[in-house]
Amino acid sequence: MKTENWDVTKRSQFIKAQLMDWRRHLHRYPELSFQEKKTSDFIQSVLEAEDIFNIQTGIAGYGIVATLSSGSGPVIGVRADMDALPIQEQTGVEYQSEHEGIMHACGHDAHITMLLGAAKLLAEDYREGRINGTIKFIFQPAEESADANGLTGAPYLLRSGMINDLDAVIALHVCPWRNTGELQINKGPSMANIDNFSLEILGTGGHGGYPYQGTDPIWMSSYVLQGIYSLISRKINPLDVGTISVGEIHGGHTANVIPEKIVIKGTLRSYTDDVRQQLIDELQSIAKITESLGGAYQLEIEHGEPALDNDEEITELIKQTAQTVYPNMPIYEEPFGMGGEDFGHITKQIPGAMFFLGCAFNGDTTGSLHTSNFQINEDALPIGVALLSECTHKLLTSKK
Repeated sequence: MKTENWDVTKRSQFIKAQLMDWRRHLHRYPELSFQEKKTSDFIQSVLEAEDIFNIQTGIAGYGIVATLSSGSGPVIGVRADMDALPIQEQTGVEYQSEHEGIMHACGHDAHITMLLGAAKLLAEDYREGRINGTIKFIFQPAEESADANGLTGAPYLLRSGMINDLDAVIALHVCPWRNTGELQINKGPSMANIDNFSLEILGTGGHGGYPYQGTDPIWMSSYVLQGIYSLISRKINPLDVGTISVGEIHGGHTANVIPEKIVIKGTLRSYTDDVRQQLIDELQSIAKITESLGGAYQLEIEHGEPALDNDEEITELIKQTAQTVYPNMPIYEEPFGMGGEDFGHITKQIPGAMFFLGCAFNGDTTGSLHTSNFQINEDALPIGVALLSECTHKLLTSKK
């Protein structure tokens, strides 16, 4: 005798070939943030083929919100990101990127595919009268990069007003450090606040043979760097989550000239607003060391994504749904890391949660995101479809 949960896994597996075709097409033709026109056109064509969705387009350029509604009940959102990365692909697969220097190296092609698959199954359920409420399928552009205004796609999505009525929202992300068929979830802060900094250390420079006649910003930077690298171990509570890293140092043009300026650039990562502010304040104090050494400084902080804060109730619902749909699925409950995810903008305003879905090949969990050889095990595609579909049903019921 078939059960409802067996049915959703069977239905998801039944469309696996189509899922693979969709994903490989998207992988072959990746587009960067705010440039996802053909990606958007493809998504729209798949949705229009169902002849059932109310489709709204043009969000942050090329975003799409497709709606199914029975006219009453909760409003649930399911979100996928659309953009690719400026990376030259080196996988050698038959469907490798045909766009020079652009690659789906973070799995957004798979995210789109799994959301399209969930939309297909839930559209079937809608026709059969099994949807009591409203579902919004959200295809969001520009998760990876900000525009000239310093904004990624999620803030524009929120500003559009198209998802302001959501009672809950979910998303998934592929996970190359977990085996296919495994799940990683976490309640509360799960990915980091992102803040980048640029620190100019200003001196007067001078001749390398007469360093005492000027003020040397390179010498000053040695004290600043010591302060930066001791910040986490001596200023931040070890029970809190926070880190700072320097990624760039620029200064000088020739061996015998002391420059007038050194530029240090780096990133601050944290899980809470308190630690986020503490890191900024401590960096400001460290920069002031230059003044006691006869120099000056200019510090700029670029605020990026807020921490991804997973709603505890929704995260528990995802866990329980996974255990029901796939009783043997290994589930790991731990944060996702210190990377950023602009879905955090959405969960800051709407109760929501993201889960990570294993996609590794043959037990090789050494893979990582944003690499030129990134690939996924496509066996993960129907698993993601089943989980997104069933979690949406559970949310429609639980949010009544």
